[in-house]
Amino acid sequence: NGNEIDEAQSNRRSFMRSILTAAGIAATATATATVAMPQVSNADVAVGEMDLVDVYFGVGCYWHIQHEFVEAERSLLKRVDTELTSRTGYAGGTETDKEGRVCYHNFLGVADYGKYGHGEVVGMSIPQSSIGDFAKEYFALFTPKGERVDPMDRGGEYRSLLGLPGGMSNPAYPAVEAAATAKGMTLVLGKGNDP
Repeated sequence: NGNEIDEAQSNRRSFMRSILTAAGIAATATATATVAMPQVSNADVAVGEMDLVDVYFGVGCYWHIQHEFVEAERSLLKRVDTELTSRTGYAGGTETDKEGRVCYHNFLGVADYGKYGHGEVVGMSIPQSSIGDFAKEYFALFTPKGERVDPMDRGGEYRSLLGLPGGMSNPAYPAVEAAATAKGMTLVLGKGNDP
């Protein structure tokens, strides 16, 4: 049905636009992983147990990462198919085209996400209280050396990205940092368009 497709695309665009309006954190491993996160005021951070927050995670090509986070939503949150929120998109850049678009590579070069400094991510809405658990799932996607599992994808479009409301000020940030440290990675504040 065309209306369902239009609504799904609109929901995905709206969700990713809300993520893109925030600022960033970046994590680097001893290899070449960089993770960028949005920075917004603490007043914008949901702190309740059941308050849903929009987060994103990127570690190379987003297709297999989306699968991993769909499975995490099912196992950690007991969500069924109709409740899943994991969506692919782009984040980490500081620009869009003049119409506010960021698109996959295309023959016309219209709003190419790589040209605007964005990387591939999977965004989702999860309880604020579950961010630490999802961070553990995220960092489990890296090899023991802190490298991505899909080394064939190269360039800034495939860099590692992590986005939380409030960035390093998010109340769950210590749990995210602990998950990174357990994997031998260090989180650093991103500036957008990070390599």
